[in-house]
Amino acid sequence: MQGRREVMWPRLVANKILRKRSGSNNFVADFPDNTETLLEIPCSSHHVSSSPKAQFSDRKCSFKVFVSTWNVGAIAPMEDLNMEDLLNVQNNPCDIYVLGFQEIVTLNAGNVLGSENSRISMKWNSLIRAALNKKITPSDIYQETKVGELQKVYPVKDGNLKESSVPRTFRCIISKKMVGILISVWVRSDLHRYIRHPSVSCVGCGIMGCLGNKGSVSVRFYLRETSFCFVCSHLASGGKEGDERNRNSNVAEILSRTSFPRGPSLDLPRTILDHDRVILLGDLNYRISLPEATTRLLVEKGEWDVLLENDQLRTELTEGHVFEGWNEGVIEFGPTYKYCPNSDVYYGCLQGKRGEKRRAPAWCDRILWFGKGLKQSQYSRGECKLSDHRPVSAIFTAEVDVLRDSRGFESYFLSDRFERVPSQFEVCPTVDFLCNGRSSI
Repeated sequence: MQGRREVMWPRLVANKILRKRSGSNNFVADFPDNTETLLEIPCSSHHVSSSPKAQFSDRKCSFKVFVSTWNVGAIAPMEDLNMEDLLNVQNNPCDIYVLGFQEIVTLNAGNVLGSENSRISMKWNSLIRAALNKKITPSDIYQETKVGELQKVYPVKDGNLKESSVPRTFRCIISKKMVGILISVWVRSDLHRYIRHPSVSCVGCGIMGCLGNKGSVSVRFYLRETSFCFVCSHLASGGKEGDERNRNSNVAEILSRTSFPRGPSLDLPRTILDHDRVILLGDLNYRISLPEATTRLLVEKGEWDVLLENDQLRTELTEGHVFEGWNEGVIEFGPTYKYCPNSDVYYGCLQGKRGEKRRAPAWCDRILWFGKGLKQSQYSRGECKLSDHRPVSAIFTAEVDVLRDSRGFESYFLSDRFERVPSQFEVCPTVDFLCNGRSSI
């Protein structure tokens, strides 16, 4: 029996690796006919063969992009879990929603080596769909928003909500899972026809340096003529001195090994950094390089600046060890890890069992971006107590290029929707997009 297990182990590992490589171009998305069902489909191949960059015009538009990351600690969501608090759709609606999760399942051998089970990921997608597509009545909006603020998003005439301002539905364009990592991308249904070249790429950095208990799931797509890449990551854990180097190594592996198809004309971006707009999100697991007692004392006093001066991620970046050229917004919220279950108390602050490991608080959950064309307007954390992590979210304004000779160009920009909702769609200046207020990590 022992010999049989020794034979099966490498075979399981080999099969898992091969399945990951061959299946990395498959993802979950809504049916093209706009039904409410999700289907696993291969990457789209219907696209214009000419280079997306060949006919740029000087006309640009911008979209609001919501991005969130949440380590849910292998806790399955309840049927009544309120995702609206995280998404904040009514008060701050966006055009694109990107949600990344870590540890949606327990990271045990069965889940790491076994076949992918979509039950939990489908449950998360169902909750996201319900929150994004919740029916909003005029009375609901008036109860939660002043009429003056309402005018910005839902145009009002003579005190009545216009029929044409009813919120649009959202559709899932990509959802991909690798063991415990899940990323799900949703766009307004009227933008779906402008989405091209969707694809995914999975990189395992866990057991044996290649299995998916740690690593990343990256997704890419074109919106009009601009390429987007979102990278959902779960890096190596550990609070000992030197563990940050393992995380740095994971980042290097993700950036070097992530690869997307080049397309029939071989003109599509292949690596993460080849894309126009790049956002990385996840449980990056970087800790605070201070004694545990000092960290806890500073946390109790709310001394975020002192703690952030000793944040491993910022230190590693400053010293040029990782994420060169990347950016992060200003952190003005408390550490997101690690909490006692269903409480606001950090783990280890209460008297625990004798010999129990005490994990100091840290900003494990982060959102970073690379390159031009992105301006962050919000960076915050949520307060859902489902797991030992708090979710983190950010909102970006993303610049998008549009072809001058595109058939939909004139109708798109001259439509009532575009003219009435300047807060969501703007024609940007012809000069390079400047991300004022963007701060480096």
